[in-house]
Amino acid sequence: MRQLLALTVLAALLCAVPATAAPKKAPVPSDFPIAWQIDFKHQSAKRIVVGTDAYWYLTYTVTNNTGQEQIWAPDFEMLTNDGKVVKSDHLIPGEVFDHIKGTERNRFLEPANRVAGTLHQGQDQAKDGVAIWREPMPRMGEFQIFVSNLSGEAVKLTDDDGKELKNDDGTPIFVRKTLQINYAVYGDEYYPQRHAVHELGETWVMR
Repeated sequence: MRQLLALTVLAALLCAVPATAAPKKAPVPSDFPIAWQIDFKHQSAKRIVVGTDAYWYLTYTVTNNTGQEQIWAPDFEMLTNDGKVVKSDHLIPGEVFDHIKGTERNRFLEPANRVAGTLHQGQDQAKDGVAIWREPMPRMGEFQIFVSNLSGEAVKLTDDDGKELKNDDGTPIFVRKTLQINYAVYGDEYYPQRHAVHELGETWVMR
């Protein structure tokens, strides 16, 4: 009788303990476009030396087949293997772009400040641009490039209770469908120009 009573009390105590809430999953982009999405094609990232400084760049083509005019605002970020986020086209000398344009032999190539703006519809209105970074470290290892503003898909962030998360200024926090391109350079910092750049694939993320 005492054993049965003890088991009954134990069961009651276990039922009274709240279950740990499962962590809320991070937002993921839809498998198929649910909003406008600009077509984006790119070549592999490349390294170039101009004068005494090294740079990385990514050439691309953006095409508007969304059915309406869009504003293309180039937004490229590089995530280095030590966790540093570096925005493209920051304090890049004009001669670096000229050198890249000559190397690529593309007379339609434009720098970020000129390729930005209204993107008209159709293949014949496509724009060729380039994102440029000053080399963040001699030994690159694995790194990622994130391309934003290609899609209208966005999600407002909430906590586990469904309450909106906000910035310091009180505005809601959104994450947007962003293209992530993965790279790796296997080698050391002594002969970086000799090491091949390996593109490891790309995926869409919410960022």
